[in-house]
Order: sequence, then C-alpha cells, then structure tokens
Amino acid sequence: MYIEDLKFSLWADFIERDYLDNEFRDLIQRGIVNGATSNPAIFKNAILNSSAYKEQLKTLKDLSPKEKYEALAIYDIKKAASILEPLYKSGDDGYVSIEVDPFLCDDADATIKEGKRLFSEIGYKNVMVKVPATNAGYIAMEELVSEGIPVNATLIFKKEQALSCAKAFEIGVKKHGQKVDTVISIFVSRIDRALDAIFREKGIDEALGGIYNSANIYEAIKEMKVEGCKALFASTGVKGDTLVPYYYIQNLLAYNTVNTAPIDTILAFDKDGKKEKALPISNEAIAVYFDGVSSAGVDFEAVLDKQITDGLESFKSAFDDILRSLK
Repeated sequence: MYIEDLKFSLWADFIERDYLDNEFRDLIQRGIVNGATSNPAIFKNAILNSSAYKEQLKTLKDLSPKEKYEALAIYDIKKAASILEPLYKSGDDGYVSIEVDPFLCDDADATIKEGKRLFSEIGYKNVMVKVPATNAGYIAMEELVSEGIPVNATLIFKKEQALSCAKAFEIGVKKHGQKVDTVISIFVSRIDRALDAIFREKGIDEALGGIYNSANIYEAIKEMKVEGCKALFASTGVKGDTLVPYYYIQNLLAYNTVNTAPIDTILAFDKDGKKEKALPISNEAIAVYFDGVSSAGVDFEAVLDKQITDGLESFKSAFDDILRSLK
C-alpha cells in the first residue's frame, strides 16, 4: 500500500517493455506503486513508438495483426505480473490489467471467451481482465468473476454503471463461493476537460465536476459492500499547467481505494502531494454542487453519456491503429 492507514494504493497507468525492466522495478522497490494498468491507447503508444518490440515482431510474421498484438501484449503483461507477484502473494494488490478487444464491448459471449483465454494464456493469478461497463460487459463481468477471474470494470462515468458492475461482481462472487478481487474504474479528468470551458463562461468553479461525480460514485460502491471490490480512480492525469500534476490523486484520496495514474503524476504526488484523506464528500455538498450545475443550464448527464461513447470509441480507434500498423 502507498498509504497503509488508508489502504490506499497507487498503480502505474503505463506499460512498456524497457520501462518494466527498469523504472517499474525501482518504483515497486521504493514502495511507490503496487500495481499497473494498461489499455489499448497505452499499448498503441508503446508498440508504435518503442524499439523494444522490433525483435519479437520479427518472429511473428506469419500471424494475423490481432495475433501479433496479443503476443506483444501478453509478453508485457506476463513480465509485469511476474514482477508484481511478490506483492500479490503478500496481500498488497500486485495486479496488472489487460483489456479485452474493445470491439467486443457489445458481445457478452465473445468478451467472456476472450477474457478466459487471455487469463489462461498469461497464466498468472494477479492479472485482472479489463471489461468495459456496457450491458454486455456486465454479463461478462459476472461470468468471469464466477470463474474466479479478477476483473477491472472500466470506463465508468455514471453511478448507474458502477452499481451494475458491483451487482455483477456480487453475483459472480456468490457463484464462485469465495472472494474474487475486482475494481470499478471511475474516469475523472475527462469530465472536467469536457466541461471547463463551459463552466468558465458560466462562472462555475472548474475542475470539480470530475471530483464530485467520482465522490458520489465512490459512496455508492462503498454502500454495496461487495467482497473484494474497490473503487479505482482512473484518467487522473492533468492537461496544461492550471492544476498541480497530482490534483486528481490528492483530491480523491479515500479509504480502500486505488488511483492509477501516469508515472510523472505519481512521482509529483510522491514528492509534493498531501497524503491526507479527501473523501468522502457529504451527500449534501454533492447535491448542492450539482444543483448549481443544473441551474446554470448544464446537462451533466448528457456530458457523461457522451464521455461513455467517446471513451469506447477512443479505445476502438487506438486498437484499430495498432492492428493496421501490424499488418
């Protein structure tokens, strides 16, 4: 744990082969990170921009683009899982996440099949299969957890999504008969980037919509009391220089949670951030904030719906870019 009293974890939202062999190990040894996450956009940047993958690609010439991608990604996830395994065995998280093909987000059966296959091929218990929070995704989450497979529910922007994920996990755990670790990944900064210009024009304080929305979802997850399930705050990097780099870590510090963030964000927080609990925010304060947003004529729910759609499309686009580059 990064902060033991709070049971608060920091996970690195980054995967790249050379990094895993060097800086990642150092961050773990220093007690700064105790887990890692990946997504199609992260693998796109790694595979397309790092020379570390060229040698392995030479051995994969006869495979399809998706098979090439999976071979590269599985190699990295195995490496990360191996490095993190001592933490996992000691009960200090130690998980790494790999996302299923985002084009399967509306196909429960295909998501289940791919999630089981990836988990089996990687062969480490400290791997979380990452599944988008869609109607098909909830079905897949329940089935995977019922098989004892840890799941990272991703692209959560609304409380209703989080509750559906938690319910799927709850049923899955009951079917499995014992605890299965899961996280519900609440996306934060994307909301503020979509709203800050509008809020500025209307005289509403900026960079708070994501915080208050996340605080509201965190409380809902906590109230569900699903065994092994934690809230995870994602999309916690900042853009520009109007906020301190660790703004979304510091302002979402809460008991029994995870924050996954870019490496520079984590290092800045470790150096200068306040390590004090920031959540919960009272229900009254949350209600007052969103009443003010509504009174200013902002349809917050519509903004969240658009972020869900845009998030899925961005993951599909990144995945498509990888596959086209590997033809």
